[in-house]
Amino acid sequence: MPISVGTKAPDFALKTKTAAGLADVKLSEQLGQKNTVLLFFPLAFTSVCTKEMCDITSGLNAYAGLNAEVIGISVDSPFALEAWAQKEKIGIKLASDLNKKTAKDYGVLLDDLLGLGSVSARAAFVIDKQGVVQYSEQTPTPKDLPNFAALQAALAKLK
Repeated sequence: MPISVGTKAPDFALKTKTAAGLADVKLSEQLGQKNTVLLFFPLAFTSVCTKEMCDITSGLNAYAGLNAEVIGISVDSPFALEAWAQKEKIGIKLASDLNKKTAKDYGVLLDDLLGLGSVSARAAFVIDKQGVVQYSEQTPTPKDLPNFAALQAALAKLK
């Protein structure tokens, strides 16, 4: 079960791949500056995950206008995420939760998906500048997308 609204969001230090090499992605670096949208997704290179990240990329200005940084998180390696982002032209920051700790901390780690082992569920969180969860959703199945209208409404209240 995902952590609930009003909860202090667990900090994390995940890896992302940039042109300069591996870099850290930390929730604590956003605090006091921007609201943060965390989008957990099961696996890169899958159809629903690709649709979700491409849709978010095409609407990224809406999130920037709501003073929000969007971070996608999966259990894939930072190298796989970089290859996927380049192939699909995904423009949001993608972070690797290879050890699955962050998905577990947020209550969205699935025990098994299609016999592939544990992966993150599809889930969305809005975290305000103080680090408090203002929106929390885990979709009924990994095939379902989050309610982006509700997510953006939660962000709009925080501006």
